[in-house]
Amino acid sequence: MKNSGRQRWLSGTLLCLLVTQVFANDAVQERPRVGLVLGGGGARGAAHIGVLKELERQRIPVDAIAGTSMGAIVGGLYATGMSATELEALVSSLDWAAALTDQPLREDLSFRRKQDEREYPIDFELGVRGTELLLPQGVIQGQTLDLLLRELTLNVSHIDDFDRLPIPFRAIASDIERGEPWVMDKGDLAAAIRASMSVPGAFAPVEIDGRLLVDGGIVGNLPVDVMQAMDVDVIIAVDVEFPLYTADELDSVLAISEQMLTILIRKETLRQIDRLGESDVLIQPELGVFASTDFGNIVQTVQPGEAATRREAERLREISLGEDEWQAYLANRKQPVPSASHLAFVRVVHDGKLAPAVLESKLTVEAGDPIDHDVLAHNADRLYGLQLYEKVSYSLIEEDGRTGVEYLAKTKGWGPNFLQFGVSLEDDFEGSTGFNVSSRLTRAGINRLGAEWRNDLRLGTDPKLFSEFYQPLSFDSRLFIAPHIKLRQSNINAFTDDATIARLRLSEAEGGIDFGRELGRVGELRVGVFTGVGEARVKIGDPALPNIDFETGGAFASLRFDTLDNTRFPREGARADLRWTLSRPGLGADSKFDTIEGEVLQTWSRGKNSLQFGLEYATTLESDRAVQDFFPLGGFLRLSGLERGEISGPHAALAKLVYYRRIGNSKGILDTPIYLGVSAEAGNVWQNRSDISLASMQINGSLFAGFDTFIGPVYVAAGLAEQGQSNFYLFIGAPPR
Repeated sequence: MKNSGRQRWLSGTLLCLLVTQVFANDAVQERPRVGLVLGGGGARGAAHIGVLKELERQRIPVDAIAGTSMGAIVGGLYATGMSATELEALVSSLDWAAALTDQPLREDLSFRRKQDEREYPIDFELGVRGTELLLPQGVIQGQTLDLLLRELTLNVSHIDDFDRLPIPFRAIASDIERGEPWVMDKGDLAAAIRASMSVPGAFAPVEIDGRLLVDGGIVGNLPVDVMQAMDVDVIIAVDVEFPLYTADELDSVLAISEQMLTILIRKETLRQIDRLGESDVLIQPELGVFASTDFGNIVQTVQPGEAATRREAERLREISLGEDEWQAYLANRKQPVPSASHLAFVRVVHDGKLAPAVLESKLTVEAGDPIDHDVLAHNADRLYGLQLYEKVSYSLIEEDGRTGVEYLAKTKGWGPNFLQFGVSLEDDFEGSTGFNVSSRLTRAGINRLGAEWRNDLRLGTDPKLFSEFYQPLSFDSRLFIAPHIKLRQSNINAFTDDATIARLRLSEAEGGIDFGRELGRVGELRVGVFTGVGEARVKIGDPALPNIDFETGGAFASLRFDTLDNTRFPREGARADLRWTLSRPGLGADSKFDTIEGEVLQTWSRGKNSLQFGLEYATTLESDRAVQDFFPLGGFLRLSGLERGEISGPHAALAKLVYYRRIGNSKGILDTPIYLGVSAEAGNVWQNRSDISLASMQINGSLFAGFDTFIGPVYVAAGLAEQGQSNFYLFIGAPPR
């Protein structure tokens, strides 16, 4: 009996322990797994941040995330451990206009690319291959955005399995070749997010695992089915798609085209919504017709996201955590710590002809340096500033237990020859007009040292044909040789006793060879020899005046320097262009003389206000004052009260002080910066150096409005001279050089 009682007691005890354990396991597993689905919608997708803020306030855990396009950005960053508050601060402070462009900081451009930007300001480039013209795969290649995403995901850059993130994550893109969705659950998180938001036409596709990927919204804008495959119990789906237009709003081809695209995307979204179960929650923020491209006002969508989530509070209460459970949940999803703090190696991988040593010479980062995104991104931009690559990215990689950085430079797919364009117009509405259209064809990366063949064609008032072969002589590209030929025409006025007696058409042909040294990215020093011929024919004036035929030849030395932060409306920096030319009969010239030309420009800014000081001086030494060597003045900001090139002489000087202020506060990606300004100018030309004096300076000035446009700077101005002369100007683009 005793044994039987003991056995019953033991059996009862074991049964109690078993029941207790079962109930304990049920208690642990009682909380359902919650999956969050964030749809695409451009700037409307910032409403996801409002949803996350309210979910955190209600202590709703998120155990898995799937996102498309803007939903992939918000969801991917949240999955790394960022909080909703941090995400809101990010989108509030981000310069979206800069993030959604490819324009590198001007300080990162090589000096030759700075020349291109100044002389050919239209922000458009065509590729040439044989007789075929090629376009880029997207208006935006995503250079700036890629580096931004790498900064924001740097702490998880060592994680290549998205299930190992603080919150498991999936990014959805569209395979543009196969026309099907592609779910990314591993690899490079920054690249996955970037691929998911590559709107076709606007952004270039991203190649991952042999697939050409674009915006996931085309085939899966609200990926409920992806989340259902991630083993969750409750799905919270957030739909931020643009609503269909009403009949009254379908009043244009553009509106109807947008409606067609919305219908196609919406059809799949509705199918995904139908997959939601009774326990799932659909959140649709009331965003009205807030534009998907309105990144300048993106923060306005956060509050509607919060409000829409609050409306579902009753249903969400079922999955809300207690305070202790919530704190434990937050502790488990905090941001990971990077696996290394210093770089063990640095390498550059590219698919062009350049020797690796050429690209490595551009880098300032080396093995042993701390892992710092700003430094890594700056070096990527230095390589991108060569303008040979459609994108330059970096990745932190691990090899044999060591962490290093690998720069990946992808050659422009629309090369190897590149066409750039420029237009310039100066019209004073009184018959004096200068108009030129120009193009530059550059064959880049010809050999391992980075040779370039540059060809310029300009048609209009000042036609020009120029060809130069630029050959670096070392891997660091410092020393170079550059043979060239040049044909050009221009107008110049002839004077007698300070009175204009004729306007001449000047035609010149020249060939030469230059030797030089690059001065980092800020300038270059050149010396060279040249020879040529020319003629000056009377265009307007006394037909009895003789035409002039002449020969040129000599040597020169020049120093060019450019640290301006913007070539159109700079805020800071300087530019200088100094040249000494020696004309010598021994090298083919008609006569012996020297010319010295110099131009210096310095800009300072505070807030929206900028002040610019410029000084130009040109003089001829030991000259017979041949008209072809005269220096012209007149035109906008070059004695604005006079017509273009109205005065000229063997000696010229100009000083100018220009003030301009940017007006408006918008940060939209499609906004055109507008400036209002005023200038004061003092200068003149002289037939004899002994006549140069401050008293003989002409005082001019101008009032202007400037616009920083796609085709270059555009000015509408009024100029006034001290003698009472006045001009009204329309000035577009860069002046001919």
